[in-house]
Amino acid sequence: MTEIAKEDRFGQALKEILAGGLTRTLLAVLLGFLVGAAFMIVSNPQFIEGLGYFFSRPSDSLTAAWNVVSDGYGALFRGAIYNADAETFEKAIRPLTETLRLGAPLIAAGLGIGLTFRVGLFNIGGTGQLIFGMIFATFVSTRLEMPFGIHMIVAVIAGIVGATAMGALVGFLKARTGAHEVILTIMLNYIALYFFTFLMRNPDLLQEESATGNPKADGAAETAILPKLFGDAFSVHWGLILALIAVVVYWWLMERSTIGFRLRMVGHNPDAARTAGISVERTYILAMGLSAAFVGIAGANQALGSPIGVTPSSHANIGFDAITVALLGGSSAPGILLAGLLFGAFKAGSASMQVIGVSPEVLGIVQGAIVLFIAAPPLIRALFGLPKPQTTNALGALRNRLFRKGGAK
Repeated sequence: MTEIAKEDRFGQALKEILAGGLTRTLLAVLLGFLVGAAFMIVSNPQFIEGLGYFFSRPSDSLTAAWNVVSDGYGALFRGAIYNADAETFEKAIRPLTETLRLGAPLIAAGLGIGLTFRVGLFNIGGTGQLIFGMIFATFVSTRLEMPFGIHMIVAVIAGIVGATAMGALVGFLKARTGAHEVILTIMLNYIALYFFTFLMRNPDLLQEESATGNPKADGAAETAILPKLFGDAFSVHWGLILALIAVVVYWWLMERSTIGFRLRMVGHNPDAARTAGISVERTYILAMGLSAAFVGIAGANQALGSPIGVTPSSHANIGFDAITVALLGGSSAPGILLAGLLFGAFKAGSASMQVIGVSPEVLGIVQGAIVLFIAAPPLIRALFGLPKPQTTNALGALRNRLFRKGGAK
């Protein structure tokens, strides 16, 4: 093989890497952190004060800018990954376990949202589906008596079933009436939340016996609580194992199974799928049901993760955060796993940033900026001079599905 041929192959490989979704994702994350750094700098009093005499002593402003960014992201690292200043090794690694604990429901819910993206749908109802998962899991864990282990398994399955029923309902209404899944899921979010609150105000249903006015459910029975993974010293529990199992199941379902092939085929072109003999309507019902099943794992995680009873805010906006996780992860199993851990780290480390005086809302800005750059591939390519991809990715297929004229009837 000649040197020219080798250079051509190397150049082609480099072009494919630069045009790939992984490169754009990493650059989007980097830009998101840079945007967050910019907000920390411009809101720092020392930096603003130094601007008054910047041209005479620029080092004051530059030093203040460096200090606020390094301190802010340093606190994020200590609060989410490893605290080198801790007195014991146990305390030093606790931030990492918190990242795993908080990332687990985001991973599970992100898988569910990502599945609908692969089918050309947009599931905004993660919150409502998660709440229905919590309702079913809470009922089983507080109103039924079973042996240890079996009780937990049944409660988790109940959470999955409850969420699946809500998702399948959306798919059924879309298939039979043509209603748009975005409108359906948004409205069902409100219905689920208020229904959940109603149940927790009724002593015959889910209300805690000692409730004094604020809606709250009984805590899960000890036989149904997800066991701690590393003992009582850490809060991370078997919800993480459920999330990891969900990642493997999702990968097999979407990449190796015939069901996944049908789902992806409908997502790429529903008209061609119908011509090939695939029932697009049934596929929509199946897709929304499967999507909600993964979200139901997150619901079971919230309901069974601790002995403290759930409240109307126990959904913790996981359903909406899962949209960001799915977008950042490119709707792939490995991508969603990493994206869920990243956003779990944001949740775990925000308190540490607030302690040193950096507003935790900065992380919200970072998340929003990441999504902005992920959703705008041409902007990333223009900023860094990246080549155009050869194929349409999952997000591109979703945009085509949402904004093309007409659609499957």
